[in-house]
Amino acid sequence: MIRSTSIACFAAMLALAVCPAAAAPDPGAFAEVVQPLFEVCAACHSPSVASGGMIIEPFLAPSSLEEQEHREGWERILRKVRSGEMPPPGIPRPPAEHVDALVEFVEHAFEEADRYVEADPGRVTARRLNRIEYANTIRDLLGVPFHAEKDFPSDDRGHGFDNIGDVLTISPFLMEKYMAAAEHLAATALGMNRWPAEPVEADYQLKYRTARRVGLSVIEATHRVNWDGEYTIRFGLPGERAEDAAPVEFGFWMDGKLLHSMPVETKPSGLVYFSPHSLAEMRLNLPAGDHVFRAGFINDEFIKTLPRDDWFDRKKNKFVESITFVGPFPPTVDNVRRQEILSCDPGTGPRCVRDIVANLARRAYRRPVSDSEIADLLQFVEIAKGEGMGVEEGMRLALQAMLVSPNFLFRVEVDPDPTDPAAAHRISDIELASRLSYFLWSSMPDDELLAVAEDGTLSDPDVLEEQVERMLADEKAVALGENFAGQWLQIRNLHSVTPDPDKFPAWNSALRDDMMAETVLFFNHMLRENRPLGDFLDADFTFVNDRLAQLYGIDGVSGPEFRQVALPSDERGGILGHASVLTVTSYPSRTSPTIRGKYLLENILGAPPPPPPPDVPALEEAAVASAASLREQMEQHRSNAVCASCHARMDALGFALETYDGIGRWRTKDGDMPVDASGVLPNGKALSGPAELRAVLKEDLPDFARTVTEKSLTYALGRGLERFDRITVNRILDRVEATGYGFRDLVHEVIRSPAFQMRRGEAVAEQTASAPKEVASR
Repeated sequence: MIRSTSIACFAAMLALAVCPAAAAPDPGAFAEVVQPLFEVCAACHSPSVASGGMIIEPFLAPSSLEEQEHREGWERILRKVRSGEMPPPGIPRPPAEHVDALVEFVEHAFEEADRYVEADPGRVTARRLNRIEYANTIRDLLGVPFHAEKDFPSDDRGHGFDNIGDVLTISPFLMEKYMAAAEHLAATALGMNRWPAEPVEADYQLKYRTARRVGLSVIEATHRVNWDGEYTIRFGLPGERAEDAAPVEFGFWMDGKLLHSMPVETKPSGLVYFSPHSLAEMRLNLPAGDHVFRAGFINDEFIKTLPRDDWFDRKKNKFVESITFVGPFPPTVDNVRRQEILSCDPGTGPRCVRDIVANLARRAYRRPVSDSEIADLLQFVEIAKGEGMGVEEGMRLALQAMLVSPNFLFRVEVDPDPTDPAAAHRISDIELASRLSYFLWSSMPDDELLAVAEDGTLSDPDVLEEQVERMLADEKAVALGENFAGQWLQIRNLHSVTPDPDKFPAWNSALRDDMMAETVLFFNHMLRENRPLGDFLDADFTFVNDRLAQLYGIDGVSGPEFRQVALPSDERGGILGHASVLTVTSYPSRTSPTIRGKYLLENILGAPPPPPPPDVPALEEAAVASAASLREQMEQHRSNAVCASCHARMDALGFALETYDGIGRWRTKDGDMPVDASGVLPNGKALSGPAELRAVLKEDLPDFARTVTEKSLTYALGRGLERFDRITVNRILDRVEATGYGFRDLVHEVIRSPAFQMRRGEAVAEQTASAPKEVASR
């Protein structure tokens, strides 16, 4: 079905038509299929015992399948029965065909109950731009790089993401940061920065430990650039190589991005210690802010031929030892950003000034601006002139005012009937444009998208699909991988993990960045090529460079550039073989089957376990991988029956990944102990190792597809999912399943959904609620 039943029914409702009623569950079939199985449950789930907080009595009537207040409980029952967690060990398990009949009967009843129900689009709180959205919007509005994550306090998270409107508040401290940023950004964009009287020098050297080595031929330093401008960067390159040694390509990176490269000579010069002859130099424009800089040789094959003792021998090798920044220097070329903003010469008169301010405001507010709003902003120009400043100073003040305005900092959507929860309506094309751009780009609409929205054609299905395809093809769509996948798969946490360098000597910041890059590249490939969702679980390809290939044991890869490779064996496959995922699900000193199993339940199967009971003792770390295997310790650790009920599924899944160490390298031993990657799931199914785990997860592909759909919808809407969103999720899944579970198709279906294109008012009681409801869409 191409068009959703919900939109068709909504149109019929507007025409005062009545949607047909769904068929009620057959009481006879209910008594035959459902009630016999529930007799097994009565002892543990009676009102007096209520094991796990579940009482079975309300679910013994066929009408409970139609009642919304019981839907969440029914779905919980289905999850437990389908996964084999219920009945628990020791309780007679009904035949598989009886369980399948129960699941099929209940799911069919749900389909009938939901068939003619109007999908509730819900509503989204006015959303503040989070740090990444702010930085990207500044980049696209003014062309100014800004590292909001280093200048602003961290954003609160809700429902697993940092773009949830209900938790994105503004504190007085953040408002101060906005004011300071607006002053700096306006001056930078208009080329009105104040420069220091003399260039400033900052030196980072290995011998003083202000720089650090992140590879045999690469060093790294963290440096704050205080002013946007041109800088001279000098590199200490002591040492020399053999007479016949070839020049080597030398690169300089900022925050993981290669800024410049050049060949450097390595032949003997007669001067092997620091001198003008042992320096390399670049002149580059650098943006203000805290940055991580790297300098080193690219594709340096020579060092691989040297014995370890000669790597840093100045008479046998040339290497990088220091980075020095000198600057800033006034720009030697016209400010391109200034030229783009000042589309005409402000000195020619008020008409030009008004045009510049109006265009800036339209783009900053992401909507058409009224004459009164333009007049208010032009007052800043008059104030500046009244205080003896020039017109451009006044325009700088007007730009500052825009950047601290709620119209810039918030995404606000207007309800015609804000207090009527039944008054669902389509959002405007202007509002739809912002929903699209912040979902796919984590940034503002570009000129084309805003123009299409202003002429009222964006909501036309053909135009909308064309724009979505254009936006997904744009390089800014990488933000979906960095921000959505980064939080769904938790690989953003790589920036906060610190593997033990004694146990994992290969770990460094460069490898960390490579791990992140692999998963983002894989995610974006899945989206670009409309790969089936199952490839997330068992793809036989990935993206590596030389450093990551070495970690994985993949031959034939050289150089820092990433490329797609076929995986040579079944040791790896899909995202669960990515070092990024395996590292963030480990402790600094060892792996954790429990953390990895919990990760799978939460992010892959969408069935998060309850919190652990209090006062659970920690494992004896010194004994792990020496006196006793991790498995043996965990068996003792969860001897408590309460713990075992949750750990049975969680640990079986996690142990299957024990063939990977704490940074994702393949292993057969954990210290002195052989790795045992076997486990038995609650339904009795045995598995051992990642390949069998992938096969088990593929069997649960509908659960995985539901998880990805729920995560995608949560991120796209900027709110947690409620019970009423279940209908939207189910209808998206029906369409995606019909097209082969293509990932790009899923993104399109999220955008086509009523939840994305519509909203409603809310009752006063909802407005005053103290906290949003948790996700209950399953």
